[in-house]
Amino acid sequence: MPKVTFLPDGRTVDVRPGITLLEASRRARVHIRTRCGGMASCLMCKVVVPPGQASSLQDPGPAESRMIGPLLQDGIRLSCQARVKADVTVEIPEDPLKAAIRKKLEEQQRERDELW
Repeated sequence: MPKVTFLPDGRTVDVRPGITLLEASRRARVHIRTRCGGMASCLMCKVVVPPGQASSLQDPGPAESRMIGPLLQDGIRLSCQARVKADVTVEIPEDPLKAAIRKKLEEQQRERDELW
């Protein structure tokens, strides 16, 4: 059985070949944002596949190729469409809202540090 590892959490789950990364993430209790229910239309479930691991996933289908386009060359895949063939590690990008909050908190901390 292939293993899927999700970064930055480091959680790993055994899956059957052919399962989508989105389904695997749910089994591993790793949150991947999605709004379209796996229909390749919202683009929220993007993940990054490190170089050299693209062959661990099935080739992109027409819907994913149309939606992602040239980003496929950068290792970006839609987790709702990418199907597992072999052991793979994928990185889940930081949620944009969390990133904005983290950035604002870091700015506030720097301002406090400058005062002291």
